[in-house]
Amino acid sequence: MSYQVLSGWAGRAVRPQNPAAHAMTQDVSLHQRRRAPTPSEQAVIPWLRLLQPAEREHAVRVLQVSDAEPGDVICRFGRAPTYWFGVVEGLLKMSTDTDRGQTVTFAGLAPGGWFGEGTVLKREPYRYNIQALRRSVVGGLPVDSFHWLLDHSIGFNRFVMNQLNERLSQFIVALETDRLTSPDARVARSLAALFNPVLYPAVGDMLRITQQELAHLVGLSRQRVNQALSTLQEQGLIRIEYGGLRVLDLAALRGG
Repeated sequence: MSYQVLSGWAGRAVRPQNPAAHAMTQDVSLHQRRRAPTPSEQAVIPWLRLLQPAEREHAVRVLQVSDAEPGDVICRFGRAPTYWFGVVEGLLKMSTDTDRGQTVTFAGLAPGGWFGEGTVLKREPYRYNIQALRRSVVGGLPVDSFHWLLDHSIGFNRFVMNQLNERLSQFIVALETDRLTSPDARVARSLAALFNPVLYPAVGDMLRITQQELAHLVGLSRQRVNQALSTLQEQGLIRIEYGGLRVLDLAALRGG
């Protein structure tokens, strides 16, 4: 996604009169929403199927999911990671705030996507915020269990290695996209990133997203995004359907 200006289970991003007290309340609230994943939720966690039986048993025993509301912050800049997170359902965005109070969005995070493995590997504070754009189900694997799987599972190691490699490619494309002057091309590239089958395997060829949500990620007005989507549909690259978009030619979308 474009670099435009626009500790786990962190809370909701709003501007209360008493930020510290509000943050504590929201931390507890989001923390209290944690629960064990259902079998159907486990089924869309892509790395679980790569584990051996004993490894999977360990992972399922410690896995948690939380029901995030729009605006909830899952990861907050400067906090140490306690979980490795993934999107079971919904849509998140990865961003940071500049010294001038502006928000720079790095990427959208679609269903099936797990993120922040670099931060968890180094056990360093987050250098970004992760916020829910809509009601979402977010999975969390405790940091110590993440490292246990690295020590014991070849399949898990391969998954994390592929994640890191694909994420690097994603951010290289994001830098290129940020330099594009054509709004249609920026929307096309940003959509292609959300349909990445390695990073977001649960998306398939249909993504539930609104024009406003896409506008937040791309850094354009909703009206301009609507024009770009109409153009892409006329070109046969996507089909606009009720509640989302269906990709018809991913290679062409990537080409912008």
